[in-house]
Amino acid sequence: MIEPTSPLQLPDYRRFWLSRFLASFATSGMVVVIGYQLYDVARSQYGMSIGQASFQLGLFGFAQFLPMLLFTPLSGLVADRFERRRVAALAMTIDFCIALALAIATSHAWISLPLLFVLGAFHGTARVFFGPALSAIPPNIVPSAMLPRAIAFNSLAWQIATTFGPVAAGFLFAAHPSAPYWLGAALLAVSIVAILLVRPVPPPPGNRDIHPVRQIIDGFAYVRHERFLLGCVTLDLFAVLLGGATALLPVYARDILHVGPEGLGPMRAAPALGAAAVAMVLSFRPFAHNVGVKMLWGVGIYGAATLIFGISTYYPLSLAMLALLGAGDMVSVFIRNSLVQLNTPDAMRGRVQSISGLAISASNELGEMQSGLAAALIGATGAVVFGGASAIVITILWAWLFPELKNARTFAPQQPAKEPFA
Repeated sequence: MIEPTSPLQLPDYRRFWLSRFLASFATSGMVVVIGYQLYDVARSQYGMSIGQASFQLGLFGFAQFLPMLLFTPLSGLVADRFERRRVAALAMTIDFCIALALAIATSHAWISLPLLFVLGAFHGTARVFFGPALSAIPPNIVPSAMLPRAIAFNSLAWQIATTFGPVAAGFLFAAHPSAPYWLGAALLAVSIVAILLVRPVPPPPGNRDIHPVRQIIDGFAYVRHERFLLGCVTLDLFAVLLGGATALLPVYARDILHVGPEGLGPMRAAPALGAAAVAMVLSFRPFAHNVGVKMLWGVGIYGAATLIFGISTYYPLSLAMLALLGAGDMVSVFIRNSLVQLNTPDAMRGRVQSISGLAISASNELGEMQSGLAAALIGATGAVVFGGASAIVITILWAWLFPELKNARTFAPQQPAKEPFA
């Protein structure tokens, strides 16, 4: 029997990859349309100013983040105590219901700010359980030697989906506002079937013998005491929290670059396109040496590109900078995810992934809140420029505070994996 040399040669991994791709395609497109609808409704139906409507985008980001803040400890516990495929499928079912609700509401002109905020909160709830469960599956179906390549393929699935999902949603929305939601519901249905066809991934043995509260505490304690993991998680948290520009893309599309919803789709897709190009290279030729330094450089490039995007009023340059910040972010994400996965015992993986997911969500959703508030105070351009400069400063500061990061030479565990706390 010929031993597989690529994760894509494994049937279970192919099903996992397809599920991840379809779910990401559906939800990334829907999120773009929801953001544009929310901003447009705030401006047209509620008569808000640009600053006031921008702040609504920030509040919407917070509405998605609040479930993450409340349920992250529980989501990690669920991923470590229950069958991970079923947890992911249940979370996707929630998004499927959201897509149907938005399709019907848009078709009947029932869209309002309260409805969008409520559905955004439900989407945040689905994400908090979906992420840890799905992210913890690959190490159980892929040999550890292939895991960095599998992570690159995972990122490629997400990046391709978030490249073409927003573009498709933007054009479908322009043709018929409810169309992207109907498409999203169909893709999510297929994604649910695909993940359930992966072989069962039983929870790690022994996890049910420990009290749930003790397990939650142990998960946070593990990350806090492992400085290497703590540095990886918090680098993304603070860099993207301060440097995020995506929440303000509807402002740039409508009132700065004047390209409308058709231009917003490519703008949302540009970071994913840059990231997908990098992920494609890494899926075949992953980094092997000086990975910590490369991760820091990736965050620095992300910040510099964000800064230039902020001051640009030329649409092609704006698209180029969005693609570059996506490429820099992909370098950081690939290295960080590989290091976190390979430095975490399987029995702790769901809880560590939930904490990492909280950091990512905090950086994204709270970053949107921060961007919306900053835009209301100093304008969209000032907010994005400030964010890009802050990301550069964070990179320099973390290289000094966590020398373990820049000293990471390979993906090999930085020290023997510890057993979970008793």
